[in-house]
Amino acid sequence: MGILEVQNVNKRFGGLQALNNVNLSVREGSVHAIIGPNGAGKSTLLNCFVGRLMPDTGSVMFNGQSLLGLKPHEINQHGVSRVFQTPEIFTDLSLWENVMIASFARRDGAFRLNALGRVARDGEIRDHAAHNLEDVGLASKRNMIASTLSRGDKRRLELAMCLAQEPKLLLLDEPTAGMSRADTNNTIDLLKRIGEARGITKVVIEHDMHVVFSLADRITVMAQGTPIVEDAPENIKGNPKVQEAYLGGAHA
Repeated sequence: MGILEVQNVNKRFGGLQALNNVNLSVREGSVHAIIGPNGAGKSTLLNCFVGRLMPDTGSVMFNGQSLLGLKPHEINQHGVSRVFQTPEIFTDLSLWENVMIASFARRDGAFRLNALGRVARDGEIRDHAAHNLEDVGLASKRNMIASTLSRGDKRRLELAMCLAQEPKLLLLDEPTAGMSRADTNNTIDLLKRIGEARGITKVVIEHDMHVVFSLADRITVMAQGTPIVEDAPENIKGNPKVQEAYLGGAHA
């Protein structure tokens, strides 16, 4: 049984069947990629994992506990963090302040900007934030304002904020979107290093096949809301269903 178990999940928006009887099992400690063209249901599925959407039917179990009906911050408290397509950071604050707020949220259950002064005086939180900035290679920039960072460094900052919450499961929604090839490769190396050091299970949605095949232990291919293939990376490229649905078609 996996750390994340999804069974018979369906989601409809009016006449659109966005998710159709989705089943997924993610092994603890693995990197599980979910790929497919735009409209395949990937982000909709991820939103069902983090409490932003409620499936019409089915179950989502994390560590044996249902996530359905929980609010996003409650799911976060259970050990699930998410990296978004566009980095969600506090752009007017320093890197250190961003990560301190995330550390505080892990301990106290919510992101509270009005508690920043108290948070900054907490030695344990300051040390924890510094450790996570060091892990993503941003320690030397900790006093910079987040809005001044490059796209790649904003992604690193968001990742540091996620790591500060000590997740067991990290959901990454197109973590290299908009990056240069150099920043993409640096992000791949960073995610590999963090995975080895912390043993965090990761679910990755990504259009860049270089990223997918560099990171994934297992790949699920979705088309029109339905998983059509799940296999090891070395078996995915040559699969006729995959070539038809995604790899051989137009990339979006």
